Amino acid sequence: MSNEYMTIQGDTWDIIAKKTLGSEYYMSDLIDANPDYRETVIFPANVRLNIPDITTATTPQNIPPWKRGGTQ
Repeated sequence: MSNEYMTIQGDTWDIIAKKTLGSEYYMSDLIDANPDYRETVIFPANVRLNIPDITTATTPQNIPPWKRGGTQ
């Protein structure tokens, strides 16, 4: 874990994932990195969470068809 995030009152997993990782779709990764808070839905202020390093591979499946080049 390289980064940490301090919650503010009312934060939720999806909001924190969007703020720190750029997409709410990383919510599961964020929860996995913070198992002690797995059952928390709405955070109080001042909870320190670990922010996981996320790497995404650039593969033809996650590139739009018009950017892939060639015929596919």
